[in-house]
Amino acid sequence: MSLHVELVAVERLLWSGEADMVIARTTEGELGILPGHAPVLGELAEPGLVKINRAGGEGTLIAAVHGGFLSVSDKGVSILAEFAELSDEIDVERARAALERAEGGAEDDDASAKARAQSRLMAAEHARA
Repeated sequence: MSLHVELVAVERLLWSGEADMVIARTTEGELGILPGHAPVLGELAEPGLVKINRAGGEGTLIAAVHGGFLSVSDKGVSILAEFAELSDEIDVERARAALERAEGGAEDDDASAKARAQSRLMAAEHARA
């Protein structure tokens, strides 16, 4: 038995398919979703990370997420993020540079940029582990 999962960012669908498990950081803590999970709606934490264990032993998909929600229903799991990027698409040096720039500022936009850069670096680190 598996879950149907959709990972969607504002600009595009990142991944859709079957998974054995989804792990996401929410504002209430880390949440693990297995087939048959009760319906739930959670706000994604910032910086955020989502891990999708793909069905059939096809490995784990890791994504950096920023802003948005996770919804579990009898139809599956929907992860709707303002920003999301798959770990294999992340340019680590660019993310580090963005984090350094954001840490140098004090504006709200800098805090948002810092959280995005942290999400990207966390996803890249988990993918390499």
